[in-house]
Amino acid sequence: MPVQITIIGLGQIGASLGLALAAHKDKVTTVGHDKDFGVERLAQKNGAVEKTNHNLPSSVEDANIVVLAIPVHQVRETLGYIAQDLKKGTVVVDTTPIKAEVAKWAQEILPDGVHYVGLVPAIGPDFLQETGTGLDSAKADLFSRSIFLLSAPYGTPGDVLQLVSGLVGLTGATALNTDFIESDGLMSSALLLPQLVSASLINATTGQPGWQEVRKVASRSYYAATSAFTGQDEVTSLHMQVMQNRENMMQKLDAMITALVELRYDIEDANEKGLKDRLQKAQDGRQNWLKERSAASWMEAKHEPVEKVSISERLLGTFFSKPKDKKEK
Repeated sequence: MPVQITIIGLGQIGASLGLALAAHKDKVTTVGHDKDFGVERLAQKNGAVEKTNHNLPSSVEDANIVVLAIPVHQVRETLGYIAQDLKKGTVVVDTTPIKAEVAKWAQEILPDGVHYVGLVPAIGPDFLQETGTGLDSAKADLFSRSIFLLSAPYGTPGDVLQLVSGLVGLTGATALNTDFIESDGLMSSALLLPQLVSASLINATTGQPGWQEVRKVASRSYYAATSAFTGQDEVTSLHMQVMQNRENMMQKLDAMITALVELRYDIEDANEKGLKDRLQKAQDGRQNWLKERSAASWMEAKHEPVEKVSISERLLGTFFSKPKDKKEK
């Protein structure tokens, strides 16, 4: 019997997950829910989910896995709405970029016998230049050759972790096990700091004398540098993510301020060599990161064989199993 995966939130992340799972319809049934009727209909039409259910509690009643692909400011309320309708053994997964606080909500709200696992998906290297966040930017291979940070409460059964890792594998990505604190620290640099820097650049320029003329010539560089601060729910979500990750963010902002001050000193002192060296270091760092991200060499780690039958195998059969070499006998 196919496993039901209910995806709540059919934006880029939720719909891309559904599109990736669509290649496994014989093993998985996907049910989609979104607060927007139109998004639900279009997601089903585009094949991101097999069916939709606009009644939120009803959409999760028969689910084996529930994925919350929604902004962080909607997570706590959503957990409250669905908690009493989750059957024992269900695994609830969220894709928000903060985990320590969400894990507290899950522990407080979810009933005994329901498991919580946190995931933070990274976009695949082929799509780093894209800035869309909605359903229209969803792709079946959005996560291909990328990483999902996976974190779970202490004592979570190994089979549950294997189940979620297997789900990640179906997207073409690899799960990287972390704890909640480490995950939040990583995302403070990888996601939150770029958004705050982008917001700060906008505030530092649009409010200054001369903006009325600057806006006429602001072009590719300005667009690229401010594109991290986009999205319909950006302000509310970013505000909450930063405030719930305060210690990490203060450290990262201090490092950013130091880097800017060093640039200013070089300019003030007319230190041409120092400025050039600093800019060259930045250019080299970015090129090296892009090269490593594109190569995705960390994806080559071998999986350890599983000797006993796991939850994932019982639920999904060979759904998460590594295919055998056809030459083997």
